[in-house]
Amino acid sequence: MSGWDSYYKNEGHEEEEGEEEEEGLEAGREYGYSGRDSLIFLVDASRAMFESQGADELTPFDMSIQCIQSVYTNKIISSDQDLLAVVFFGTKKDKNSVNFKNIYVLQELDTPGAQRVVALDEFKGQQGQTRFQDQIGYGCDYSLSEVLWVCANLFSDVQVKMSHKRIMLFTNEDDPHGSDSAKASRARTKAGDLRDTGIFLDLMHLRKPGGFDISLFYRDVISVVEDEDLGVHFEESSKLEDLLRKVLAKETRKRALCRLKLKFNKDIALTVGIYNTVQKAVKPSPVRLYRETNEPVKTKTRRFNVNTGSLLLPSDTKRSQTFGKRQIVLEKEETEELKRFDEPGLILMGFKPLVMLKKHHYLRPSLFVYPEESLVNGSTTLFNALLTKCLEKDVVAVCRYTPRQNIPPYFVALIPQEEKLDDQKVQVTPPGFQLVFLPYADDKRKVPFTEKVTANPEQIDKMKAIVQKLRFKYRSDSFENPVLQQHFRNLEALALNKMEPEQAVDLTMPKIEEMDERLGSLVDEFKELVYPPDYDSKGKGPREKQGSEDSGSKRPKVEFSEEELKAHVNKGTLGKLTVPMLKEACRVLGLKGGMKKQELLDMLTKHFQD
Repeated sequence: MSGWDSYYKNEGHEEEEGEEEEEGLEAGREYGYSGRDSLIFLVDASRAMFESQGADELTPFDMSIQCIQSVYTNKIISSDQDLLAVVFFGTKKDKNSVNFKNIYVLQELDTPGAQRVVALDEFKGQQGQTRFQDQIGYGCDYSLSEVLWVCANLFSDVQVKMSHKRIMLFTNEDDPHGSDSAKASRARTKAGDLRDTGIFLDLMHLRKPGGFDISLFYRDVISVVEDEDLGVHFEESSKLEDLLRKVLAKETRKRALCRLKLKFNKDIALTVGIYNTVQKAVKPSPVRLYRETNEPVKTKTRRFNVNTGSLLLPSDTKRSQTFGKRQIVLEKEETEELKRFDEPGLILMGFKPLVMLKKHHYLRPSLFVYPEESLVNGSTTLFNALLTKCLEKDVVAVCRYTPRQNIPPYFVALIPQEEKLDDQKVQVTPPGFQLVFLPYADDKRKVPFTEKVTANPEQIDKMKAIVQKLRFKYRSDSFENPVLQQHFRNLEALALNKMEPEQAVDLTMPKIEEMDERLGSLVDEFKELVYPPDYDSKGKGPREKQGSEDSGSKRPKVEFSEEELKAHVNKGTLGKLTVPMLKEACRVLGLKGGMKKQELLDMLTKHFQD
């Protein structure tokens, strides 16, 4: 999590932790994004968007609305400060600041909210499209250059600072101005002007009878430079799932945790961005509200002298450490200098075969390394050359990694990763390096095993059969946290004024009936091989036989026949018995010796083998 996301914390933190957060913020400001992300959904509302290709298929317009709703919902949860807008073009009615024809601005650039989601919900389905036709209506004549002009005005009307400016265009018309070369030329010119001002246009093209040919018009209009750099190339979408994946790939923010230099030696270096690929999902932190006005409350911390009650300035506070019964006082600059090991960056130490990296070396989730051409020219070329050679030789690059000032260095392995695309030409795996943290010597430890119980071949074969019956294709993203899902459904119901929240399905619970049907009698057969004949599955072990009540013993005695003990030895299940049981068995057989469990097992095994 970046420092910007950790601004609101509990007030009880130590001063040192607060300063570390401030240092993280300072480090992030050097290369970090400033401002909010902004996105305009530009939807074609001409007649062709309302025509379905099949009786049960969604229309292109309905697919677009559902995608926009999905992004709105995700933004409310993950990035509620981002700015979103919805604009229809090719409409019968018009509503925009410059009074251009056939352009209808449904929602201005603003933060996502429940009311906006409800407003979009009115245009979903067959009834929603009928309502759209009555309220706005679809037409056919429009000028794409005027449409882009309206979008540019929406960006310029925003008073807050913005970082990313994007327009996402939904259409199934591959040549909107085929018969009017003047309009097409003006649209290409306007798209170039937007690109020069930092506004990117992404095409979400939908299926069209005969196929969508991007080369007719949109190849010269959309912002393809960034996509070619990322290796993302899309085909037309005919299903809602395909369109959702395309929108998610474009909409997801690719914000770097930090941007550092990867140094090969003193003279050769390139610039890379470090990205977080896995983030733990947590409930959003509660917001304190003022009781009377229901407005957010901001907390402010001040320090006072306990003796005089006067306000303490930052220069009045110092740090101290007791060493050798003496209190050593340090200035703030001195404590920062103690934490500083090296300048931020990645320093190449050498290369090692990939097979030397073991799974038990895992410390924490890996990061992703990708070149930053905008900071140092030639970084992409040199990065690709390193990636290609590492893939050819099947090696990893070992580096010393210092993420920012005042952070101790880590030793990491850069694992090469090839690019992979799915059948829709959507990038599944980007090309780059996985940054894996390597353990230090004190991170490794050996766990002592005081007892070792070995299963016999028959037990192993039976368990293999059970595992084979219960195998399935596991995917981590197929199992959602039921507590989080229910929490967000409760918030959604509260925001949208629903009578009751939708109940989340707990996918982590095992399917008992299906498992029992698959296994059949295998479980009972396995129990017979492993557990004693009198094992109580609902209790804590074998059923104990009560001794005489007048024996005076607090612990009931356990009696085993010689045949039962011999059966345990032959099956290899003698280790399942507890130490008191083994001692009682040795007493009955007249064996005397050690007190440890392994010694008792050895005595009994040797007795029956002899």
